[in-house]
Amino acid sequence: MVEKTHQRLRKTASEFAKGLIGGIMLLTAFSVPSRAESLRLISDEETEQLLDSITRPLFNAAGIPYNRNHVFIVEDNSLNAFVADGNNLFVHTGTIMSADNINELAGVIAHETGHIQGGHIIRQKLKNQSLQEVTLASALLAGTAVALSGRGDAAMAVMLGTQSSVLTHYTRYRTEEERSADEAAMSLLQKTGQSPEGMLTFMKRIVKQNSLNGVEEIPYFRTHPVTRERISFFEQNLKNATAGKEAPHQEEFERVKAKLFAYINPPAQTFRRYPDKDTSVSARYARAIANFKQLNFAKAGQILDGLIKEEPQNPYFYELKGQIFLETGKIKEAKAQYQKALNLLPQSALLQLSLAQATLEDAPSSREVQMSINLINKSLLSRPTGFAWLLLARAYGLQGNEGAANYASAEYSLRIGALRTAQEQIKTAQKLNKNPQLALKINDLATRIDSLLKE
Repeated sequence: MVEKTHQRLRKTASEFAKGLIGGIMLLTAFSVPSRAESLRLISDEETEQLLDSITRPLFNAAGIPYNRNHVFIVEDNSLNAFVADGNNLFVHTGTIMSADNINELAGVIAHETGHIQGGHIIRQKLKNQSLQEVTLASALLAGTAVALSGRGDAAMAVMLGTQSSVLTHYTRYRTEEERSADEAAMSLLQKTGQSPEGMLTFMKRIVKQNSLNGVEEIPYFRTHPVTRERISFFEQNLKNATAGKEAPHQEEFERVKAKLFAYINPPAQTFRRYPDKDTSVSARYARAIANFKQLNFAKAGQILDGLIKEEPQNPYFYELKGQIFLETGKIKEAKAQYQKALNLLPQSALLQLSLAQATLEDAPSSREVQMSINLINKSLLSRPTGFAWLLLARAYGLQGNEGAANYASAEYSLRIGALRTAQEQIKTAQKLNKNPQLALKINDLATRIDSLLKE
């Protein structure tokens, strides 16, 4: 994680606002902003592997096409998760770190899976369109009232009456969706052999938090069912549950929680939460990261060496050690650690990029440049990202292949929304390219860019 190992992607909320369904939380549910805002997305192999182990079985049980690249980690301490068009699932780091066990996190994700399974995204779009049409009709009716009576208060009465009715109908509709998602979650957890108890304990914690914060739910304006009603629903279903309470991957979950907490919060908070007396792997892992952030590289390395001695087959300890070496200018040592991590997890696109990046930092030979290009292209097959294209442009530049370098640069510019820059780069690529096979890709990208500019 952190800047060298994961990229902080920025997407405007409008990209996903086309079809957002609020998360499991009542008072922290995602709301579409009035102006474009950004989400801070974290890319981390260990956390994504954990979410994959939870989400894939639930999606499969729901009959929903699954793509790991459509599961996003949002750096946000609030308790929330939501889904958007294209079966995209967003999970806040606050939700992961606040869950006591993996079963609670599975319950949240099962609820969001229920939204997708129920077709709530497209139905929400249609309902929003219907709401807009009714509001417009009320405005027209208000205009007619003014024309007939000459009184503005008559128009206001029509507007308020109509929109109040629409709002009541809308919130009732959203409540029904949330109940439907809860019911689907119960079924999906049972199908995947998981206990629904996590849903119940997590919801109780939310009620307690709301109470401590002095927050009260207002049924008239709610967009989710009253939390106490949901608790009653979960308690009833738990009585009939057949799945056991034991949840797999709990140890991995504790490590991910510790890792996220240490990266996101100041070191002092990490040391308070994971003091020296806590000798668990997750606590030592967190302290290694906190020491790294404090620039205490020797201490961080010492902790990691101890963890690696205990678990020599854990790729994530080598990954962190590689990051520390890379960010302290010890490039050869960084490459060695990233190579060890990749040997243990050879299909990881993120580790492929990390090794390629470290290699390109070290005055690479022509053979090493080509190796990096191969690694980056391999990563792009499973995980096409802007950072990979940027790194590929650099590698092709070192190779002297200006046509390919400009093509890769155009792909990167396209992904960050710099369409005019992408257009200039792809035109340069068309002029300089000498590879007939690459020419097809260049021309296809040029067409896509021109089409987007026209739109």
